[in-house]
Amino acid sequence: MSLAKHDRISAEDTPAPAAGRPPLRTALATVITPVAPWLLAVGLALAALNLRPAISALAPLLEEVRADLGMSGTVAGLLTSVPALCFAVFGITAPALSRKYGPVAVVAAGMAAVAAGLGLRSLAGGTGVFLASSALALAGIAVSNILMPVIVKRYFPDRIGSMTGLYTMALSLGAAGAGAITVPVASALGDSWRLGIGVWALPAVLAATVWLTVLIRGRAVPAAPAAAAAGNGTARATTTMTRPDGTPVRLLRSPTAWALACFFGLQATAAYIIMGWLPQIFRDAGVPAGTAGVLFAVAMGLSVPLSFVVPRLATRMRRQGPLLTVLASCGLAGYAGLWLAPHGGAWAWAALLGIANCSFPVALAMLGLRARSAHGVVRLSAFAQSTGYLISLPGPLIVGVLNETTGSWSLPLLFMATLMALQIVAGVLAGRDRHIEDGA
Repeated sequence: MSLAKHDRISAEDTPAPAAGRPPLRTALATVITPVAPWLLAVGLALAALNLRPAISALAPLLEEVRADLGMSGTVAGLLTSVPALCFAVFGITAPALSRKYGPVAVVAAGMAAVAAGLGLRSLAGGTGVFLASSALALAGIAVSNILMPVIVKRYFPDRIGSMTGLYTMALSLGAAGAGAITVPVASALGDSWRLGIGVWALPAVLAATVWLTVLIRGRAVPAAPAAAAAGNGTARATTTMTRPDGTPVRLLRSPTAWALACFFGLQATAAYIIMGWLPQIFRDAGVPAGTAGVLFAVAMGLSVPLSFVVPRLATRMRRQGPLLTVLASCGLAGYAGLWLAPHGGAWAWAALLGIANCSFPVALAMLGLRARSAHGVVRLSAFAQSTGYLISLPGPLIVGVLNETTGSWSLPLLFMATLMALQIVAGVLAGRDRHIEDGA
């Protein structure tokens, strides 16, 4: 079907151009001519594939990076917290950038930032440059991560489920693949951690090229004045979210919104701790670096098939609390295994932690279930994700500090288990059959 029918940017996304505004701004608030669906699908998959390697490729080689750059455990812990910080800070800018330049242009720029950041990171001679280049790559990931669902809804409105599945699968494959093959690639390239993590700039270059092609092929056609006027009226009518009694909804006073934000933050904390520290936990237990990378890939890769099942199951349940409790219980069992027998049962613990990580797609599904309108979903999503990523910031850093201070993983694992227990509580509260428009 013609993609042009679904690409009129509403006034809620793009303000009406003022008189005398430069042609670029006017051209972006337009209807875009059709672009081949297969090209958009390829671009979507490639972009999603690049949303995690900057994080997961580093974890198996963190020990070598720390030794070469003289990085302390505290700084390494800070490095594992940087992704959440960048997602919270730079993700907030994505809606404004999309309104000004269009989502396709922003995703193309985001992929270019990922490529540049990963390339510069592999050349870093000190911790400061390494952190700065990592932040550049993560900024590109942050804005692209926010806009992927927008791309799906705008260009594939009749295939949202299948394209979301493609996007989620590619994201999981990128995380798992980077964790699994980074160490073998580094070994094959002369035991160089720099080349091992730097090679992941190449898929980002490919993704940026595809999105630039999509941007160039989209020929701007000015929207009709009547349509623009209608859009303005729609925007004014929908920018206020109200309860059934007509009172405005304030998310800062919504228990449901806060429960979702806390749950999102706790599950993100668990995910980033696993992405940042799981390979090191296995290596400290005597597992070879290559095997630790594969175990990490198992934990990340299990979400590929489960992402097609778990969210669908969640949407069929009135309350998602029981499902989230089961997932978190798998995480608690995995932590207990890492404490008691990290080497002997390594494969089982990796699998259990992989199942626990499926709380993320359930969190995304609940964002659409806890609001009655599309505008409510947008606001709730922005609030829950931004607040949640801020909540997740201290977790990986605290784990690194505890490990360096105690010289073992016992206290960090106890801390992780405590957070997982709190995640169960937040999941039960967030999973109640309520909407943010219902009030307290």
